[in-house]
Amino acid sequence: MASRRALHFVFKIGDRKRSIDFLKDVLGMTVLRHEEFGEGCKAFCNGPYDGKWSKTMIGYGPEDNHFVLELTYNYGIGSYKMGNDFQYIQIDQPEAFSRVKSGPWPIISSSSECVETEMPGGYRFRIYDREPNGDPVKLVALSSSALQRSIDYWSKKCGMHLLSSTATEATLCFDPAQCHLKLVATNKLVDHASAFGRIAFACPKKQLLELQSLMDAEKETILKRLVSLDTPGKATVEVIILADPDGHEICFVGDEAFRQLSQMDPNADKLLLDAIQLDKSDDWFRKHGGKATQ
Repeated sequence: MASRRALHFVFKIGDRKRSIDFLKDVLGMTVLRHEEFGEGCKAFCNGPYDGKWSKTMIGYGPEDNHFVLELTYNYGIGSYKMGNDFQYIQIDQPEAFSRVKSGPWPIISSSSECVETEMPGGYRFRIYDREPNGDPVKLVALSSSALQRSIDYWSKKCGMHLLSSTATEATLCFDPAQCHLKLVATNKLVDHASAFGRIAFACPKKQLLELQSLMDAEKETILKRLVSLDTPGKATVEVIILADPDGHEICFVGDEAFRQLSQMDPNADKLLLDAIQLDKSDDWFRKHGGKATQ
């Protein structure tokens, strides 16, 4: 459906400063928005946690026409256990390719055209030495324990177009110019552990109830029924949270209000740096046995 668009993928991070340093200094992304919250999100945007947390949006350009990352940081949690659910994000960016090849970050695999690395927390990126021709973020790859079942869900129920498929992987999108979703077949059940993320899409507000009704009729999982989410001083958005057959979390948000909420904040980088400087949780937890690992 051309009226739907890919927005972002959510990473839970335990080391906010090192994560930001990697994404800004190595991958070359820009902080777009930063928000602090005193209590957990009603749609579990920060995971199943009730305490203080922050959200940082970071990417290569405005959220209106770029797929970006949402970094959720729960104060007091130092790390999360990785599962096998998230595979990688593909980026086409020659400068980032060169920085990874020459820098101190771990290299998982490397060739003359592509290097695979990981940011703090274990999230992997495949970076290609080629011009991006638009948004550098090209696809998100997730695991599937039953590929045809996953294809049916994402294409017939979420409305994505199937671009290609083999016995081991399938690629889908709402628009060829947007970030694609790649499903990679695995030989085992998908384990989300505690680091599980969430992929987000926008659709016209009127489609949210239609989508919820469709999932009800098809007896698919709805993790959070249609709900309004407030951000202090910004637009209120409506979302539903779904889960595909492998438990991958999917957020659909009303596009009209989200375009207002997601405007770039020229003070975002300063707000984030100020929050990092004010965050004394590392010092406190160091004196009291260390931060929690989830």
